[in-house]
Amino acid sequence: MKKTVLISLACASLFASEQVVLEGITVESTSISDVSTEEIKSADTAEALAKQVPSITLVRRSGIANDIILRGQKRDNINILVDGGKIYGACPNRMDPPTSHVITSNIDSITVVEGPYDVEHAGTLSGMVTVDTSTPKKGVHGNVNVGFGSFGYKKLSGTLTGGNDTVRALIGASGEWSDQYKDGDGNTFADQIDNAIAAGQAAPGNAYRNENRDMAAYAKKSLMAKLFVNITDKQELRLGYTANRSQGVLYPNTPMDARYDNSDLYNVQYIAKALGSWSKELKAKYYYSYVDHPMWTRWRKASDPAFPPNEGKPKVMTNHLTSTTQGATLKNTTALGETLDMTLGLDGSLRNWDGGYDMNGMPKGASIDNVNTRNAALFAELKKRYAAASVKLGMRYDDSKITSGNDALQDNSYQSLGANIFADYALSPTLGLFGGIGTASRVPDARELYFEKGGNVIGTPDLDQTTNYEADIGVKNSYDSFTMKTRLFYSKLKDFIYFNSSKMANKFENVDATLYGFELSGTWYLNDMLYLNFGAAAQRGTKDKACEGQTNTNLADIPPLKGNAALNWNYSGDSMATAEVVAADKWRNIDDENGEQVLDAWAVLNLKIDHRFSRNIGLIVGVDNVFDETYAVSNTYKDLTLLSVDPDADVMLMNEPGRYVYANVSYKF
Repeated sequence: MKKTVLISLACASLFASEQVVLEGITVESTSISDVSTEEIKSADTAEALAKQVPSITLVRRSGIANDIILRGQKRDNINILVDGGKIYGACPNRMDPPTSHVITSNIDSITVVEGPYDVEHAGTLSGMVTVDTSTPKKGVHGNVNVGFGSFGYKKLSGTLTGGNDTVRALIGASGEWSDQYKDGDGNTFADQIDNAIAAGQAAPGNAYRNENRDMAAYAKKSLMAKLFVNITDKQELRLGYTANRSQGVLYPNTPMDARYDNSDLYNVQYIAKALGSWSKELKAKYYYSYVDHPMWTRWRKASDPAFPPNEGKPKVMTNHLTSTTQGATLKNTTALGETLDMTLGLDGSLRNWDGGYDMNGMPKGASIDNVNTRNAALFAELKKRYAAASVKLGMRYDDSKITSGNDALQDNSYQSLGANIFADYALSPTLGLFGGIGTASRVPDARELYFEKGGNVIGTPDLDQTTNYEADIGVKNSYDSFTMKTRLFYSKLKDFIYFNSSKMANKFENVDATLYGFELSGTWYLNDMLYLNFGAAAQRGTKDKACEGQTNTNLADIPPLKGNAALNWNYSGDSMATAEVVAADKWRNIDDENGEQVLDAWAVLNLKIDHRFSRNIGLIVGVDNVFDETYAVSNTYKDLTLLSVDPDADVMLMNEPGRYVYANVSYKF
């Protein structure tokens, strides 16, 4: 069989596949289901993704609101959608990435598309994460969850839904609180900063003030409401709203913490089916999101009047930013035959990013000065199904304009044409091939173009947009007791936007780069009660030539080999016991000229029991990092502002939590 697979891969065309069902073969993008019931450890969506998807790595910033790397890409290089709408964080230092504005207790499922194989949304450069929140159901249903964990963690959440064939509604609310976690050495956030100061990696003013050393790590509340109306048997209107309110979120390896972080997401969708011979399905959607994020130094010694340089006067620096995004999409799908569908669509969006500094409430200039990013696009897609294969072809044209409120900085216009083709082919009921080629672009964001700090323009106003040219190929084996999917990808990044810490100003520049890697995932059913889930991923990335004034050609933020294996025992009905090992290799291929450092390999053991007392009552207990290991998963690339003193010294690392014990009781009806 191995010989057959190798020959088939060598002869296969470069096509891609996702979410396609063939005769006996299903090749699809990575999906996580039942998120609200399974991922109960915390509200952090990024942590759930990193735990379940081998190609995703966590970027640890705090006890909550963390970021992700997908296939060596992060920030705007991957698209994050919540119920089809976009939300962008307001913090230029990624304290509030898009994944932080939707919590796990509100999520039904998450789909991860790897590569530039999406034409409906602007900026899907190297991947897309689609989050679908819980939907209203007919009848009357509800659930209540109460959770507790180490380090003072507490959570309370509940959902109520009901309706009939015409109207369905849902309302859900949650609250979550936690103290500072301790790493495997028993150090809290405050202790980790103290250790960094002692090691010469942070300044004394970065430490927490004495009265704030033991303050909570965060408090987070959320409210979600939805209303679905069946206008007719073939027409539906969907309305959704989500509010997130976070208070006092600590970010120990950065100079500032979040005073609060609030967001509001609105979503309206209209769906009509079988309107006529030229409309198999018509979809129209509008979304609006607003994020309010002030970060400050209030809880650090640098703000204390008693701190020696302050001469008895407080010095609280604040950077208060807001982010607003709104957009609309209209698309129509036409059946050109029993096996051929054509989709045509229009897409547009407006993103505003605005913020400024103040000292003790007195304005000190802009950080991002009222920047608008406007996008208008046309897209088209063809889907063709055969007896043992399917093919999808897509194209998208974008026209974007970016304007700044600072008249001294130039405005920018960008146009791009993206296209992809991907397909899969069933060689047999147990063996399928898939692959694809595609190209997509994304424009620079306001931070990369215009960000200012201390009167210095850190951004580079004349950046080009980044374009990805990518090829993927893979194979899926599916047998009665064993399934496995393997992918290889190769990506050429033209005008990749990269941070050059050697510069004093205009620190972002365009470089050409190469990125490649592999991913595999699968399940082995040992018997009717035992099965093993496993996965692994690795990437390698290099610049075609070093940044200006530098010699290192390694790309930053390219995680090493990471793998996981989980043995699941279905010991009674729906009750399950799981033992999981998650591990990563040593992080050797680093960009040390831009702040990265070698990180040690690590491995942790996690245990969980999900016991169902009845159809209505369940108990989940678990222990993560059973052996209380001390380790770090995210590196210190200087595109983030992290604690440091000497440019030649290592930056402070953020350690992961030590042994974490948790329990969750649920009741549903």
